[in-house]
Amino acid sequence: MSPPIQVNNHPFRFLLYLEWALLGLSVLMVMIPSPSPRFSVQFPELTICSLAIFGLMGLRLPTNNNLSKVIYTASEVVLILIIGFFGGKTTRLFPFLYLILVTRSCLIFPLPGRLTVTFSSFILFLITLNNRSTPFRLSPLAQERFRFFSFSLTILFGLSLVFVLLLMNAVLSERQSREKLAIANEKLRQYALRIENQATLEERNRIAREIHDSLGHSLTALNLQLETALKLAKSDIPRALTFLATAKELGSKALQDVRHSVSKMRSHSLQEQSLEQAIGILAEDFHRSNNVLLNCKISLKSPLPSEIITPIYRIIQESLTNITKYANASVVKLELITTTAALKLIVEDNGRGFDVQQNTTGFGLQSMRDRTLSLGGEFTINSAHGSGCQIIVDIPLSR
Repeated sequence: MSPPIQVNNHPFRFLLYLEWALLGLSVLMVMIPSPSPRFSVQFPELTICSLAIFGLMGLRLPTNNNLSKVIYTASEVVLILIIGFFGGKTTRLFPFLYLILVTRSCLIFPLPGRLTVTFSSFILFLITLNNRSTPFRLSPLAQERFRFFSFSLTILFGLSLVFVLLLMNAVLSERQSREKLAIANEKLRQYALRIENQATLEERNRIAREIHDSLGHSLTALNLQLETALKLAKSDIPRALTFLATAKELGSKALQDVRHSVSKMRSHSLQEQSLEQAIGILAEDFHRSNNVLLNCKISLKSPLPSEIITPIYRIIQESLTNITKYANASVVKLELITTTAALKLIVEDNGRGFDVQQNTTGFGLQSMRDRTLSLGGEFTINSAHGSGCQIIVDIPLSR
């Protein structure tokens, strides 16, 4: 429920000040004695009291209950009628009270209520004007001039009511538009913060995947080289030195990957190489580390979009890392084929395999699955104990 309109939350404080100025002028006119008895105020105390109550009512406008709004407006009309019938010479200023009434109605009523109050104010003004018409006999010319003056005053007052109504509607509409815009801006700011937080979280996950995929691959190969060098250290020192030299190269590569990840991978992951060239280097490293030949079949009918190249490279890299760690395979096949509508990647080995129902929650497999899903693709693992492993990635290219 919206609070009532008071001085501290009045939307247009200058209107409140204008009301006070007009009401103060009316009170002053009542208090000044008139030289002519026919223009004097019949009940000055009643008139001043009514003006004071009318002014005080403007300090609190109802905004919620329709019944309270109607009672409030009816009370204002009664006070205006009392002032109009007993105000004497101050009647000249009392049309301003109807303008105040219309202004207040615009603040508390919707458009139908505003129109009703405006039309009622015009009718009441006509009644008051007819009641205050001069009772004296006038010449025909004077009567004609008086009727013309009354007609002009009626037209002027009616136009004033319409002007006040249109002006208040325009001002209120503009204010409501500003409030809606402020609310929309606040919602937009909140959405932007949510998107920023989500983007930050996704970027952290992406960096974690990059570190795991690139650094994990290099450290796995490095560990194998060091293990082999330790085994050959006593029997074949020259070969052990060769493995140590390879391990040093892998250590340097791992250090570069760390620096690359810390800088949030601002440079291209493939270092300006094509996907075919990068896969060829991976195949050579894999063969050198495991003494297993990687059979590659690559058929790309058209260049891949840049947002697909890096995830595919990382999926292949992580697949080879897992084969190196766990598969103990002797044959590994890689097939990368594109059509006009989709890309299909298959990495298959004849290693020891694993139970798909129990071993698909590792970070490496989850990383490959996340990369595939982020491209709108499907990630499938086929494996069983003693039957090797097959990873299938299908990614649409016509998104």
